[in-house]
Amino acid sequence: MRSNKTLPLRYQTPPQWAEAVLREPLELLSDQAYLEKKAANNALEFLNLWPTARPPLHWLSSISTIARDETAHLQLVLKLLEKKGGILARSHKNQYAADLRKLVRAGKDIHDLADRLLVSALIEARSCERFERLVEAGSDAELNKFYGSLISSENGHYQLFLDMAKKVVSAREIENRWDKLLDEEAVIIQAQAPGPRIHSGLG
Repeated sequence: MRSNKTLPLRYQTPPQWAEAVLREPLELLSDQAYLEKKAANNALEFLNLWPTARPPLHWLSSISTIARDETAHLQLVLKLLEKKGGILARSHKNQYAADLRKLVRAGKDIHDLADRLLVSALIEARSCERFERLVEAGSDAELNKFYGSLISSENGHYQLFLDMAKKVVSAREIENRWDKLLDEEAVIIQAQAPGPRIHSGLG
């Protein structure tokens, strides 16, 4: 399949990454299940973070849309994991997301919120790109169909988070901050350890 030209990522994942992680497909699905759970929880955390007492409809609508989608994805990946005889790992860590969150200007009022939204957008954009790579490299028709079904949703989520950030601070400020965070993300994703994870590195 063709690469998604709408994604702004500064580092393009090579085919070798997908070939490597697909050697352990059940572990990859377990990792993704946790990512979907965390993505749903992350979306809901924004529910009461609008800077004033009464959040606008677009804010609530965006949050509910993302949380609903991520919960549906969690259900799908758990069913697929069970069907293929895999198990859900008892613990999980996403170092990639943890490293990105270190970039948030914590305690800086609306800038803290804007950064959290931008980090969420980065994670969704990278996930979208990784699903593309998995479809391109995969030989399991069922897995390819599953990963392919997630691409447009993740793309939409990244754009929703980016749009939400532009409602918090000025569009120009967001564009400047987004440009810097894109550069940081490219470094962070390449520094990740290898393994059967959606956000792993090549080693």
